[in-house]
Amino acid sequence: MIDAPNVFVESRKKPLCDVPSIGIGNQPIDDGNYLFKKEEMDDFLKLEPKAEKYFHPWYGSQEFINRRPRYCLWLGDCNPKELLQMPHCLERVENVRNFRLSSKRKSTVKIADVPTHFQTENMPKGNYIVVPKVSSQNRRYIPLGYMDDSVLCSDLVFLIPNTTLYHFGILESNVHMAWMRTVAGRLKSDYRYSKDIVYNNFPWPTPTPEQRAEIERTAQGILDARANHPDSSFADMYGEHMYLYPDLLEAHRANDRATLRAYGFPLKITEPDCVAELMKRYEALAEG
Repeated sequence: MIDAPNVFVESRKKPLCDVPSIGIGNQPIDDGNYLFKKEEMDDFLKLEPKAEKYFHPWYGSQEFINRRPRYCLWLGDCNPKELLQMPHCLERVENVRNFRLSSKRKSTVKIADVPTHFQTENMPKGNYIVVPKVSSQNRRYIPLGYMDDSVLCSDLVFLIPNTTLYHFGILESNVHMAWMRTVAGRLKSDYRYSKDIVYNNFPWPTPTPEQRAEIERTAQGILDARANHPDSSFADMYGEHMYLYPDLLEAHRANDRATLRAYGFPLKITEPDCVAELMKRYEALAEG
């Protein structure tokens, strides 16, 4: 609740502003046959060494925030002749096919015809931003990050391809986080990020070239500060002890200031006042 006029933020299928589209990650429907812990993958490769090139790091919200991937066996691009020469991989494919055929859902039975593919596939080329669907309410910032096309992600995260450092800076700012805290749903008490409510309705600024360049610089500063702590997870860096990472905290504060300037907001604006201003801009954009 904020001291401002009532505004209804409704579900929207496309972004309100001219920004890259957001989508969910991959949904295998594989009964676990294609997903491995590190040790399980290592054991599998001892039996099937030719499969090594078909394994990819796999991230959902938990794996991403803890910086501890699982691994996915992705055989969608495997030539049938090559697959027939890998009996342990073929066994996994047959398991997936039989699992799907036994489903009561017609859509799942249908994809039994393509058992090397996932039910839902989203594999952007190049770099893309990862947004965890669920994050602790104790974090001031939801940790977002970059992945490349060597990595596969589950449907427990959102993916935003075709982005720049500017987009990362705005999304990781206190302005976007204030918006998220106001309109996002909750899973128990944790934030539940939504593409149709949070991202697609978010009113982006219209920065000058200089302001945009400044946000790109401060966004890179966040990434550089994270890189100073390769042994720390995002759960460590963005938890209640974030003060133990002063370089990261200052990088975020610099990015917050740059973002506020791009919006034309006072640097000491309160979060309720920030949200009230964003709601005004949302209304104007939605009506326009």
